[in-house]
Amino acid sequence: MKILGNIVWLLFGGLESAIGYFTGSVALAVTIIGIPLALQTFKLGLLCLWPFGSTVTQGDCPSGCLAIILDIIWLIFGGLLACLNHLFWGALLCITIVGIPWGMQHFKMAGLALAPFGKDVNLGF
Repeated sequence: MKILGNIVWLLFGGLESAIGYFTGSVALAVTIIGIPLALQTFKLGLLCLWPFGSTVTQGDCPSGCLAIILDIIWLIFGGLLACLNHLFWGALLCITIVGIPWGMQHFKMAGLALAPFGKDVNLGF
């Protein structure tokens, strides 16, 4: 079921979202200052490619002041918009019973888009 859900996800917007995140990641990686943000954008792009069966977990590194500061910078420079975008699509998809599984994947991505530093994405291959 996970494979079928991921294929439908990719056909109906997941691939375009992933390409958008990967393009943003490359653009951010051009500057040295943007590399930490590029890594988080790449993480979101990976989750967009295979959301069903994937999990977001707390990373091994201890989260501290640096992660909080980077999450605040992330929110200011686009993370909040990415989170709101995923929340909108998740709510829209959850209106119908058929769309609930896809809406839940958007809610998972919204949580990661809100505070990605210190989190790991485990793809469910």
